[in-house]
Amino acid sequence: MKKFDKENEGGGGAEKKSEKDQSWIPKMFKKRVCTTFLEDSSSQEALCQCGGAKESHFSVTTGDGLVSIWDSLQHTSEYPTDAFGEVEFAGAGRRHNPFLRFSQDTPPDVVYSLMTTQWGLPVPNLVVSLVGGEGKEKTKPWVREMIRQGLVRAAQGTGAWIMTAGLKEGISRCVGEAVRDHCATVSSLSQAKVIAVGVAPWGSIYKRQQLINPQGSFPARYYAHNMPHDSSCLDNNHQAFLLVDDGSIGHRGSETQFRANLEDFISHQRTGIWGSIEIPVLCMLIAGDAAMLERVDSSLKNTTPWLILAGSGPAADLIAGILRDLNTPSTPPTSPTLPSPDKQSSTSNNAELTNRVRERIKKHFPFETDLDKLVDLALSICENKDLITVFHGDKEGLDDFDTIILKALVRAAKKDSNDASEYTEELKLAVAWNRVDIAKSELFNSDIQWTFEDLEESMTDALVNDKPQFVRLFVESGLNILDYLTYHRLENLYSSLSDSTLVYSFLQRRLHERVGLAASQNRLTLQPNDNLPFKHSINTHIPPAIQELTLYEVSRMLSEIMEDVCQPFYYEALGLEKKVTSKKAMKLVNKMLLEEIPPYRKKRCKNPWVALFTWAVLQNRREMSIYFWEMSGESVLSALAGCKILRELSKLETETEEKQSMKELAQTFENLAHDVYSECYQNSESHSFKLLIRQSLVWGEATCLQMATAADARLFFSHDGVQTLLSQIWWGDMDSKTEVWKLVLAFFMPPFIYSDLINFRVEEKEENPEDYQQGKEFDSVEGVESTAEILPTEEDLEECIALRENPEAGSKANPPKRPFMINRWRQFWFAPVTSFLGNVLMYFLFLFLFAYVLLVDFKPPPPIGPSPVEFVLYFWVFTLVCEELRQTFCVGTTTIVQRMKLYIQDIWNKCDLTAILLFLLGLICRMFPFSFDFGRSILCLDYMVFTLRLIHIFAVHKQLGPKIIIVGKMVKDVFFFLFFLGVWLMAYGVANQALLYSYDSRPGWITRRVFYRPYMHIYGQIPLDEIDADKRAEKECTDNVTLIHGGAEPCPQSDANWLVLILLSVYLLVTNILLVNLLIAMFSYTFNKVQEHSDVHWKFQRYNLIVEYHSRPCLAPPFIIISHLHIFIKRVIQKRPSVKIQHFVLNIKDKQASWLNTWESMLKENLLSVEGKKLRESDTERLKRTSTKVDSVLKQMVEIRDHDRRLRKLETEVEYCSTALSWIVEALSRSDLVKHTPPPPPPPPSKGIALKSPTSHR
Repeated sequence: MKKFDKENEGGGGAEKKSEKDQSWIPKMFKKRVCTTFLEDSSSQEALCQCGGAKESHFSVTTGDGLVSIWDSLQHTSEYPTDAFGEVEFAGAGRRHNPFLRFSQDTPPDVVYSLMTTQWGLPVPNLVVSLVGGEGKEKTKPWVREMIRQGLVRAAQGTGAWIMTAGLKEGISRCVGEAVRDHCATVSSLSQAKVIAVGVAPWGSIYKRQQLINPQGSFPARYYAHNMPHDSSCLDNNHQAFLLVDDGSIGHRGSETQFRANLEDFISHQRTGIWGSIEIPVLCMLIAGDAAMLERVDSSLKNTTPWLILAGSGPAADLIAGILRDLNTPSTPPTSPTLPSPDKQSSTSNNAELTNRVRERIKKHFPFETDLDKLVDLALSICENKDLITVFHGDKEGLDDFDTIILKALVRAAKKDSNDASEYTEELKLAVAWNRVDIAKSELFNSDIQWTFEDLEESMTDALVNDKPQFVRLFVESGLNILDYLTYHRLENLYSSLSDSTLVYSFLQRRLHERVGLAASQNRLTLQPNDNLPFKHSINTHIPPAIQELTLYEVSRMLSEIMEDVCQPFYYEALGLEKKVTSKKAMKLVNKMLLEEIPPYRKKRCKNPWVALFTWAVLQNRREMSIYFWEMSGESVLSALAGCKILRELSKLETETEEKQSMKELAQTFENLAHDVYSECYQNSESHSFKLLIRQSLVWGEATCLQMATAADARLFFSHDGVQTLLSQIWWGDMDSKTEVWKLVLAFFMPPFIYSDLINFRVEEKEENPEDYQQGKEFDSVEGVESTAEILPTEEDLEECIALRENPEAGSKANPPKRPFMINRWRQFWFAPVTSFLGNVLMYFLFLFLFAYVLLVDFKPPPPIGPSPVEFVLYFWVFTLVCEELRQTFCVGTTTIVQRMKLYIQDIWNKCDLTAILLFLLGLICRMFPFSFDFGRSILCLDYMVFTLRLIHIFAVHKQLGPKIIIVGKMVKDVFFFLFFLGVWLMAYGVANQALLYSYDSRPGWITRRVFYRPYMHIYGQIPLDEIDADKRAEKECTDNVTLIHGGAEPCPQSDANWLVLILLSVYLLVTNILLVNLLIAMFSYTFNKVQEHSDVHWKFQRYNLIVEYHSRPCLAPPFIIISHLHIFIKRVIQKRPSVKIQHFVLNIKDKQASWLNTWESMLKENLLSVEGKKLRESDTERLKRTSTKVDSVLKQMVEIRDHDRRLRKLETEVEYCSTALSWIVEALSRSDLVKHTPPPPPPPPSKGIALKSPTSHR
C-alpha cells in the first residue's frame, strides 16, 4: 500500500510510470464478450439471455434451435481487457484504488500475484470473506455493529483482508463505511492493515463504461449519480476491486466460482517469518438466499471453515438451526440391558433428520420448489459441521470478535487425536495474531502433549515478532531454552533484524568489512556502497557461507558499544583468543566458514538467557528484555549492562521517539539494578559488597562498579550500599569516622600512627567456603567483613598490604604476617585517603612555589636565569607529567588508542593537559629575550589553570562537592547569556562608534569602543562627557585625522547626539534589566533543578576520584618519581604484572560464585514477588478486575433474561395447553361419544410442576 500511495502522490510522472508498468496487463488478462444471440423470451426479441442488446452480437440463434440456454463458456469469446488501472471516485478525495476487469476463468494465482506485487497490497495474515447480505434489503443493526466494532478491528489487529462484493449496497456498504470510520480514527501505520477487497460482477456495475480504457486508466474518474433503484455502483471505501466478467449484463453470481477459487488458492499460500504459516481463510455467512447453500457446500468440501451469523437472515438461520438440531438428541437413550437394532435406529434417525431439515427449509424458503436439492445440500453441509462455527451476534458480545475468528479456525482444524503436531499451524496463527489467551484456553489446556519439535518453530516466530507473552508461555510449557538456543540459531535471530534499525547498520558494516577482506584475499573487488541484507549475496565470486552473518560481527558490535568494560563476547565459542587482532580474527572466521558445518554452530549457547537479553535490548524491546532479565542470572550486572547498551545506542539514534524510548528503558534497568541491590544490601552487607566487585564471566570479566561507571548509572551509585563500600575503600583499614585533623597530625608526626589517635578496623575471622551448605540461611553465612580481604588494594606486593586469604584458597597455608610496626605503617600510608591528603598538601606547596617564582624569583633569560627555585618548579612539573603519562598508558587493559581516548574524555584530564602544554609553551618562550615577556604572560595564565584544578580536589567534600556540580551547570548558562549579550553588544557598539567617531579608523580604538566600552556600560562606567553633547567639558581634542593617528584625542561628533542617547537607553534597558534578570532566572532554575539531584551527581564523581587515588602511588609529586622508577623496573625490566591494572576486582569461582549467584537470584525473586503483589493491589488492576467481573455479571444477566423470556413463553404455552385440554374435556363430557364416568381423582400435592414428554412413557 505504501508503494501504491507513493505512486498516486507522484502526479503526472507517476501516472506515466504506472501506465508503463501495467502495459502488460491486456496481454495477460482477458475480458469476455457475448458473441451469440440467444433470444430472451421475456424481452420480445430485444435482449439476449446474457442481458445484452441484439445489435451487439455477431450471430443470432433462435430459441427453436438446438441451443436454448445461454452458457458463458460456449457463447462468449475472450478479448484483451480494456478496464484496468486506478479509479478515482468523485467527491472521495484524491485516493486512487486499483481495479481490473478479467475473465471468470482467470487463474487465481495470477490475480493474487498482481495484487501483492503490482498493486502493493500487503500479504495477509488472514482472509475473511463475507458472503450473503447483498441486495437492497436493510442490514440488521446488530450485524452492522458487529462489522463496525468487531470485524474491522479484528482485521486491523491481525493484518487481514476483508473480501466482499465491492458494491455500495448491503454488507459491502457496511464494510466500506466501517473501514472509512476506522481509518479516520487511527494512525496511518494501522490503516495499511485494514484492506477491503471487492470482488464484483462486471456486468452488474452501474456506469461501468467510465472504467473502460484500452490503454489503462490512471486514474479513471468514476461518477455514479442519479442511480436507479435496481442498480449498484462500486463502493469508494474499498482499497481494491476485482471485476469478474462472464460476458453477461445485469446478472449476478458470475464472480462466485472465481471468488471460491481465489479463497482456496490463498489458503495454500504462506506468511509469517520465513513463510512458516499458511494463510487462513474464513468465510462468513450473513443472511443469504437458497442459492447460498451450494456456495457453502462447495467451500466446505475444500475444507474452508465457515462462521455463520445466526439471526442475520434465511440461509444463516437455516444452517444454524440444523446444527442446533444435530446437537439436540431427538430420541431417548436406549436401555443398556436390551439389544439395540443399530441399523434400524440409524435409518430412523436419518429419516427423522431429513424430515426436520425439510421442514426448516420450508420455513425459511417457502417459495422454493426444488426442495430435494436443497435438502441434499443441507445434509452435505451437516457432514462438515466440524468446519462450521455458529455465532449468535444478537446474544453474544462483540468485544472479542478476533477471538471468535481464531477459535473458529482452531476448532475447525481440531482432530480427535491429542497429537500436538495437528495443532502447530493453529499455534503459529495464534502467535502471528499475538493472542496468548486463546492459545492458553484452546491449545495449552493440558489436553495436548507438546514436544520440543512442536514448539521450536513457534518459539522463533515469537522471538522475531516480539511476542514476549508467547515466549513465557512456551518456556512454562516445557521448552528447554538450553536445547533451543544454539549458536547457529542465535545467528539467525540477529539475521532477522529489521534493516531500519541502528544495530542492523552496525552488523552490516562489520559483515562488509569481513567479506571485503575475503574478497581482497581472492583478488576480487567489492563495491564499498553495497548495502544488501544478510540473506542476499554480496559478491557472487565469494562463497555464500562467508557472506552469512556470524557471531564475530555481533561480538565486534558489542565491543564497540561496551567499549573497554568487557572482554570480547563469543570469542571462546568461535575459538579466538581474546587479544587477537581484528584482521587475524576475520581471517580465522572466514577459514572456519568454508567448512561444511562450522563446529561452533552445533554447540549450545553457554548463557542463553543473557544472549537473548542482549539481543532484545539491542532492539529496544521493553517487555521481552525485562522478561529475559528476570530469567537471567547476575541480575544487578545484567540490568546495568542493559542500561549501558541502551544509553550508548540512544546517543547514535536519530529518531526522537526511538531515542526517548531507549532512554526510558535504560532508566528502567537502572532502577531495577538499584532495587535488586537494595534487597541484597538489606540482607547482607558483606555479600552485597562482593556483588559489586565480583568479576563476571558472563559479562566479559566486568564488575558492577565498572559497568555502572560506563553506563553513567548515577542513581545506582547514590545507593547507601555502594557509598559504604566506597567509604571503606577510601579509608582503607582505618575507621571511616576518623577526623581529618588526626590524619594531618599523623601525616606530619608519623609516630602517632602507632598510638590510639587513629582507630583501625579489627580483622574478623573468615569462614571457610566448605562451610557453605545448601540448606544454610543466607544471613548466617559469614563472609569477608574487611574490605582489604576482598580487594587487591595495592600497586604490587612491595607497595601494598599483604593480601589476606582469598575464599578460594581453601585449606592452603596462610602467608606469613609482617611485624606490627611494618603492617601498621603500610595500613596508614597506603590508604587512598592518605594518598589524597598528601597530594593536596603537596599541591598547595606546588602552587605556593609557582606563585613565589612568578612574583619574586622570576629571573631574566639565560645566562642570568632561571633561578634554582625555578628549576625545582620545572622538576615538579616534570613529575606531574610523568604521573599523567602513567594514568594514560599504564592503567587499564585496552589498546593504547583506547586508553588515550578514555583519558581525554575526562574534563579534569583536559584541564591537566592544558596546564602542562601552557607551562611548556611559557617555559620555551621565557628562555629567549625576544619572547621573554610573552612567556611570562603564558606562565601567569597557566598558574590560573593550575589553581582552578583545586576544584576537582575539593569535589570529594560532602558539602563542597554538590556545589561544584551546581557551578558547573551554571557555567553552561553563562555561555547562553554571553551569546545574547554579544548580539546586543555588537549592535550597539558598532552604531555608537559610527555615530560618534566615524573619522577615527584606528583598529585598536575601534575594537575598544565597539566591544570593551559597551561591555563596561553594564557595570555603570558610562562616559557621559563623550556621549552627551550638553555635558561635554572643554578639553583638548581635534577632528584632524592626521593628528588623531599621531595620538591626539578625537572629538566626538554631535550631529546625531539624540540618536546616541536613545540607543544608550535601549541598550541599558535590554542588558541591565532584561538580560541580567534572564541570567538570574536561569541560575535560579538551574540551582533548583540540580539541587534535587546534586547529591546523586556528587556521589558518582566521588567514585571517580576514589578510583583515581586508589590507583595512584602513595608518594605525592615531586617524590612520586621514586614510585615511577620502581614501577618501571618491575613492569619493563622484571616483567611483573600489576595487581591494580583493574580497579576493585574480586575473582571468585566454583562454590562461592555459584552460591553468590543463587543468593542474588533468590533476592531478585523476592523483589519481583513484592512488586507483583503491589501491582495486583494497585487501583488500576483492581479496576480491571472489577470491569471483568461486571462484564461477566452483565453476560449472566443477559442469559438470565433469555431464560426468563423462555420460561414466560413456556408458561404461556402450558397455560394455553391447559385451557385447551379443559375445553376438550368439557366438550367430551357434554357430548354423547363417551359414557359418563366419575371425575378423575385430584392430583397429589407437589412443590413443583413436572412437565414430562409423552414419549417418556414408552
